[in-house]
Amino acid sequence: MQKNVIVMGRLSPTQRAELEQHFQVAELTKPLDLTQPDVHSMLSNAHGLIGSGMQVTTTLLDAAPALEVIATISVGYDNIPVDELTKRGIMLCNTPDVLTETTADTGFALIMATARRVVELAEWIKEGHWQTSIGPDLFGSDVHGKTLGMVGFGRIGQAVARRGALGFGMRILYSNASPKPALEQELGAQRCELHELLADADFVCVTVPLTAETEHLIGVTELAHMKPSAILVNIARGKVIDEKALIEALEQGVIKAAGLDVFAQEPLSSESPLPRMANVVALPHIGSATHETRDAMAQRAVDNTRLALQGKRPISLVNEEVWR
Repeated sequence: MQKNVIVMGRLSPTQRAELEQHFQVAELTKPLDLTQPDVHSMLSNAHGLIGSGMQVTTTLLDAAPALEVIATISVGYDNIPVDELTKRGIMLCNTPDVLTETTADTGFALIMATARRVVELAEWIKEGHWQTSIGPDLFGSDVHGKTLGMVGFGRIGQAVARRGALGFGMRILYSNASPKPALEQELGAQRCELHELLADADFVCVTVPLTAETEHLIGVTELAHMKPSAILVNIARGKVIDEKALIEALEQGVIKAAGLDVFAQEPLSSESPLPRMANVVALPHIGSATHETRDAMAQRAVDNTRLALQGKRPISLVNEEVWR
């Protein structure tokens, strides 16, 4: 008997056809409402679940007693209770590697855009203000030769740092990560405590995962450690930064600017002042949003699901304990 897979994310026709060669595939396009009989019926027979942005709860897991694997089309899995999955013998798979370079591109784009005031000045031109040569009040800041502080130094953090060090001659600091001797040699990077990094860096780029320890890692105290000329970039998770404290710091000139691809609430509330602030570049969580990368992420999720349900080790397994 074929196993059943529920798809809650975007798959190409080719990817869906690949799954259908091995499994019964059902697509759930509406919100996951366990009170709906058809949804409950689908889950009760599901062996695999593929999707992005899934809110996995114990209630959902109780409704899916046959579940063997969840393949999230993302690197982060802070919305999934890993310990609970492990206790139930359910494998959790994610999609690292395939989005590293694309997300690093986004991070460096935010560094450049905030430093050179790209969005602000593009809007300024659209509004018809360019009548004479611009003066110092519209000047930006150099990126080359400056100090880039990486809060977190995993795959994406390292990729951002390489762009800075090798492409722009930047000095690299990193914190909230284990020592990386090879990268220190390659990039001239220096490991330091967070407060030292914040005080020294011209650009602070956050790439740590969201955990209980990193929630509001950057708050009032940390922002106060930064230079008034410093720029903060977040391509991690919105809740790593205390958003209220960040807004106040930007309004009061505690720091110069911020480039943000992630927010505490997504989609961003229309009441948030952040998108309307001249010293903020705000993006709608586009870190991995290219055609090529999203397709590769979906393919990784398909591969992980197929391998797991065939009794083989998935490529990107989060909770190794289940496999062992």
